[in-house]
Amino acid sequence: MNENFKLNLPHRPRRLRRNPARLAMCAETSLSPSDLIQPLFVVEGRNKCEKIDSMPGISRLSIDRLLKKCETLLALGVPAVALFPQINPRLKNNDADEAVNPDSVQNKAIRAVKKRFPELQVVADIALDPYTSHGHDGILNKDGDWILNDETVEVLVAMSAVAAQSGADFIAPSDMMDGRVGAIREALDELGFENTAIMAYTAKYASAFYGPFREAVGTLKKGKSGVDKSGYQLNPANTREALREASLDEKEGADIIMVKPAGHYLDIVSKLRQATSLPIAAYQVSGEYSMVCAAAQNGWIDFDKIRDESLISIKRAGADMILTYFAESFAQSFKSKK
Repeated sequence: MNENFKLNLPHRPRRLRRNPARLAMCAETSLSPSDLIQPLFVVEGRNKCEKIDSMPGISRLSIDRLLKKCETLLALGVPAVALFPQINPRLKNNDADEAVNPDSVQNKAIRAVKKRFPELQVVADIALDPYTSHGHDGILNKDGDWILNDETVEVLVAMSAVAAQSGADFIAPSDMMDGRVGAIREALDELGFENTAIMAYTAKYASAFYGPFREAVGTLKKGKSGVDKSGYQLNPANTREALREASLDEKEGADIIMVKPAGHYLDIVSKLRQATSLPIAAYQVSGEYSMVCAAAQNGWIDFDKIRDESLISIKRAGADMILTYFAESFAQSFKSKK
C-alpha cells in the first residue's frame, strides 16, 4: 500500500457518517411511537388473554385486559389503537347481523376504552368478515359467487353509525366496496358526527399476507390464505387502480387514506404521497409481522434491527402513520434509549 496515495475529492459523503451524532443530525426520516397505531384483538369474557399461534406476542384480549394494554400503550407514547373483534361463531350469519349490534364486543370495547382513556384515539374496523358465516366482507348474492356492493354498503353505513355512537374517533371501512366512503360520510354528518373522521382502506390489496390476521379474528376458511377476496380487494399487479381508488375516496370525504399491506407496497405508498395531500396510513400486516418473528426466533435476523428498518422504510416511502403489531415493542425500545 502506498501511504502517500490520496484521492483529490471535493465531495466525501462519508464525512457525514463518521459518528452517531452526525448520523442523527443528517437523518432524513424520523420515527417515534406517536407515528404508530397498535392493532388489538378483542373477545368476550373476563381476564382472557388468548395467544395467537401464528402471531408471537399478540393475543386476543377480553375488555378488562384490553384496558390494561391500552394503559401500557399510552404510557409508551402510542396515541391510537385499532380494534378487531373475534365473535362467537353462533352469532355469525350470512347477513352479518351482529355487525350492527350496539352491544357487540367491538362496540362495548370502544365505549370502555373511550371512557377510561378519552385521549386515546380509537379506530373502529368497519367490515363484515368477522360477522359473516362465509368469511367475506359483504353480503353474498343468492348464488354465493359475488358480493353485492350496494346492499353491503347499507350494512356498513349502519355499522359505522353504531361505532360512532359508541365513541370511535375514526371509522375505518376496510371492505373495499364502491361508494362506501361517501355513504358513510353522509350518514355520519346527518347524525351529528361531523367530527368523526374516516380512515379509508383505500388501496387494500388481495394479498396472501393476511393469513395470521384471519386466524386471529376467526375467518380462516379455506387453507392458509382464507377465502378469495379478489372480487373486491385490489389486484397486486396494479398501480393505477390504487390511484383511482384514492381519487374517489378523497372526493367522497375520506380524511386519511390507507395502503395495505405496507412492506411489499412501498411503491404504492410513494405514488399516493405524490398524488394527494391527505395523510396516508400504511398497515404493516400480520404476515409481515409473523415472518419477522419467525426468522428472529430461528436466529436468522436481529429482531429489533429488522423491526426498526421495516418501519422506517414505510415512513420513508411517505406514510404519515403506521398500523403495526410492532408498535408496543418499538415504543418500549424507543423509551429505553431516551
